[in-house]
Amino acid sequence: MTDLEAELRGAQRIGSKGLTTPTEIGIARAAALFERVDPAAAAQHLEPVLAADPESGAGWVLMARIRLVLDEVDKALDAANRAIDLVPEDARPLAIASRALTLLGRHEEAVTMAYRAVIVDPRNALWHDRVAWALLAADRQYADAEQAARTAVGLAPDEAHYYFTHGVTLDALGHADQARQAFMISLKLEPENPVAQHRLAKLNGEAVKEPEKKKRGWKLFGRRGEAANGPSRPEEYLP
Repeated sequence: MTDLEAELRGAQRIGSKGLTTPTEIGIARAAALFERVDPAAAAQHLEPVLAADPESGAGWVLMARIRLVLDEVDKALDAANRAIDLVPEDARPLAIASRALTLLGRHEEAVTMAYRAVIVDPRNALWHDRVAWALLAADRQYADAEQAARTAVGLAPDEAHYYFTHGVTLDALGHADQARQAFMISLKLEPENPVAQHRLAKLNGEAVKEPEKKKRGWKLFGRRGEAANGPSRPEEYLP
């Protein structure tokens, strides 16, 4: 099948799902490129779509996610802020902005944005997790970070990452035994996680080498079933 034929078939599938406007089709194609782990091509495809329709909140959310994967943090923050203005009922751009602000070292703003995401969507564990990491990165209020991480575990008790975050916050508070237990639960759910393995070994006083850092991914700020790519838990790789 040629690239043109694949594109035409993709357009037919998009049309069958009720996505008929140029903006909707353009966003869907950019999301497909993003899912295929080609964020640069996704951004290139999405730019003219947003130029033609700058009022697309969905488009700006996707662009913010893409820019984070490309390590274009300033552009990611700008796209997230555009989305916040257009879709204030959506917690995702608030969380994306929080992540970008953390990476820029603007920790107070990052914490505020993370809490705003929780206010918009308090039943989503992702945003409580973002609060925890925003506070950890700010190097303060570890008790509040632990509470946020504990809330995330309660909302999604089958997700390994939230136990990992809880372990990090407990370790920051000096609760080594509880942190060890949280890391062990995380590894029971996801045995091959090298970062959790490293943190547990370090906590146990074992001689370990630093795990290889992965490129930041963006599944964390997607919703289940949405296009995403790369490592799903970028927060684990914060300094």
